[in-house]
Amino acid sequence: MTGPAEPLIGQGDALAELEGLVREAGEHRCGFVVVSGAAGTGKSTLGRRLLARHEGPAWWATAAPWESRQPYGVVAQMLPDLDVGAGPVAVAERVADRLAASDGTTVAVVDDGHWADEESLQALASVVRHHPRARLLVVAFAVTGDPHASAATLELLPRIATAEIRLSPLTAAQVNELAAARGVVLHPSIAERLCHHTQGAARHIAQLLDEVPAATWTRFDPGLPAPAAVAARVRELLAGCSPTVRAFVEATAVLGPGTAVRDAALLAGVDDGLLTVLDEACATGLVRLAPRGLAEVGPADPMVRAAVLAALAPGRRSGLHRRAADLVDDPARKLRLLVAASPVPDPAVADRLDALATERASEGAWAEAASLLIDASRLTEDRLERESRISRAVDALIGAGDVSAAAALVPEVESLRETPLRNAVLGYLAVVRGRVAEAESRLGRAWSLVNAERDPDVAALICQRYVLHALVRCRAGELVTWADRAISLAGPDAPAAVEAAAIRGLGLAATGRAGQARRDYARLGERVRHGAQAQRVMMARGWLDLLTDAVDDARAELESAVPTTFLGGSTRISLWARAWLARAQLLAGAWDDAVRTVRDAAPLLERSGIVLTGPLLHWTEVTVHALRGEWEQAEQALLRCDAGPQDYEIMRVPTYLARAQVAEARADSAGVLRALHPLTQSWAGGGIDEPGHWPWHDMYAHALVLEGRHEEADEFLLPHERLAATREHASARARLAAARGRLLGAQGDPAAATTAFEQALELLEGLPLRYDHARVAFAYGQTLRRAGKRREADAVLTTARDGFAAMGAATYVERCDRELKAGGVHTLRAERAFNELTPQEEAVARLVARGLSNREAAAELFLSTKTVQYHLTRIYTKLGIRSRAELAALRSASEDPNRE
Repeated sequence: MTGPAEPLIGQGDALAELEGLVREAGEHRCGFVVVSGAAGTGKSTLGRRLLARHEGPAWWATAAPWESRQPYGVVAQMLPDLDVGAGPVAVAERVADRLAASDGTTVAVVDDGHWADEESLQALASVVRHHPRARLLVVAFAVTGDPHASAATLELLPRIATAEIRLSPLTAAQVNELAAARGVVLHPSIAERLCHHTQGAARHIAQLLDEVPAATWTRFDPGLPAPAAVAARVRELLAGCSPTVRAFVEATAVLGPGTAVRDAALLAGVDDGLLTVLDEACATGLVRLAPRGLAEVGPADPMVRAAVLAALAPGRRSGLHRRAADLVDDPARKLRLLVAASPVPDPAVADRLDALATERASEGAWAEAASLLIDASRLTEDRLERESRISRAVDALIGAGDVSAAAALVPEVESLRETPLRNAVLGYLAVVRGRVAEAESRLGRAWSLVNAERDPDVAALICQRYVLHALVRCRAGELVTWADRAISLAGPDAPAAVEAAAIRGLGLAATGRAGQARRDYARLGERVRHGAQAQRVMMARGWLDLLTDAVDDARAELESAVPTTFLGGSTRISLWARAWLARAQLLAGAWDDAVRTVRDAAPLLERSGIVLTGPLLHWTEVTVHALRGEWEQAEQALLRCDAGPQDYEIMRVPTYLARAQVAEARADSAGVLRALHPLTQSWAGGGIDEPGHWPWHDMYAHALVLEGRHEEADEFLLPHERLAATREHASARARLAAARGRLLGAQGDPAAATTAFEQALELLEGLPLRYDHARVAFAYGQTLRRAGKRREADAVLTTARDGFAAMGAATYVERCDRELKAGGVHTLRAERAFNELTPQEEAVARLVARGLSNREAAAELFLSTKTVQYHLTRIYTKLGIRSRAELAALRSASEDPNRE
């Protein structure tokens, strides 16, 4: 076989797995692997690529439905001169003889294996089973869900398979990769649309990329046709239908997925024999029943729907859409059917779309509002009205968090005449894309052009965009000012006012008015209980809870704000919620949850095009990996944190903190100071110094002390200690007290240092801040040991170690171990503890501490695994430990008391 022309996208893992199985077959472990996937997922391409890279003998056969009853048809394609005049076992013997005479491992590919004849599959399976030294790997590619496949073959394939590989449809990112390989540049939103339209089938994606004019891919919302091959097949199937069945299929295509069978029958004019019509329509493969039963029906897939609609004459198509609009109750669906029925501008329908969009926007359902406004703009004849609707649609897309789709419309918006609304929309987009200079320019121009008395709604909208701009610039005073303006101009219940009020509390908290913010959120929550606006209030309230040490409440609020099912809730708000949720999980010690939250958000972050929240999300990821000593992952996460523009403070601050966290985990105090130095410079409004908002002050002070810069540390700490005390912020006071304790210890005042550390621990008492508890205890233990108080240091360091070990903070567990060894007390205790073990327990402890599993230790000692587990439980109890890692550390301490 020659090398394939098509790129291999999304199947690298499958190819690697197949090549591994080829190597195993060469080691006399023959195999029969079934590779399955939906039609068009690139199975043939994968098979050709496998053989192109294989240096040994290669056999290829393509099964066909008309040959599925031809005995040994597949084997005959592979070996035309082979005698197949006997049963499968005899044929297998002859195939094995042929393989014995060949040089190297043979790969036999059966393409479209779901149509293969049973006899060929049985013979090849017999070779694999009974001739392991034949060095054969059979790879059968099968389509899942083919209604015409042989039932016997489908039953046989999994029974004879020694391995199975499932191919997944392409993702939107892989669709973009495939397009780029064919010289087509797709906007992410268009790649997502193409992926949905084709259901990720590589074959159909490639066909459309070749067939559709290049200009189509540059449009914001192109109508995608069916590939020519699909359209031709659909036309043939429609031609073979009776008039009644064809009418039913056409009605289903017009009404779309999730259509009530009753509505499709009414639109098609089916009065009698509905079940018979339904049977025949489903038998064509053009219509599919919903999984729930017989009540709902829909087109087989989006491509089939497009092909059926394209086959309709324009007049009939318009008429069907208008009649369909009379059948449905949902107002948005009704209006979309009327849009599809309107070949020319229709002001009346456009006004109805606009009114519904305004209603949805008032609920915060920005995604639906955007779709409605785009449809309205297409049916609007008046130029000024059309431009206003396009601008509002882009604004709604940004509100929904679909920045990629909004960005695709930027050329069109920029071509419009300059208005306050147009500039406000472009400024809003600049904010969420992290472009501070452009945002200030656009918003400034919008504010200078607007007449607040004549157009208060647009003025309020500009104010609300300034609120977001001030938030991400960490300018709390400006935030509150612009929020008050927005609420005054629009009235408290307008969407812009509700969004401004949702953010306003954060500005209050950042200016020392957290109590007022909490009261305001309680009142706002009473007013806004449902819908997408509730998502914004919950996110902001969770953010406030996190800033004010109510971590458990923060987790509950932020988890509720993550889903985007609030009548089209905002992806942007969801990303903010995930970023702060990950932070809350980190502080509470739920580090696996924190990393999972960040990883779950990553695809959403990439798909949406919202760069603003990226550093905030990845800051937590960097922290967890650094504390766990996973340096490669930490550096990769740091690169993600530092990627793209860093114009806004909300992006720069977490990036600085992430760098400092890596440096601190590496015990690089000078690196901490370098990373945090930008935060010591003058910042507008002092937004980064409010206690509880950005935890950098204690980290910087600790580093100053460790670098011997005691006077600087004292001068740095004083104003922050005063502010934290004024605000009565417990965790901020605790962190700063620990830094003060380290400084006092370094200055030779152990009594005062002890007082400071005990105050820090008392302030943390009752707060679910497990990481802070362990961190303060570690600094306290270090200070005690350096003051010569070894026994007190041992107790405190052991507490710190237990806390770090429970969270998996390997970096600090190792540091605690070094401190404990250097103190000596822990080592003596470890030696005494090991002396209390029985000889059998001592043997088990020695092997497990070396890293052996229970099964491996059992084999070494000729014991059962259950017995090893029994001894291990007793060992843990005697030594006062809970894990294998602690056993290894304690063992190391007892064997090497002098190692630092």
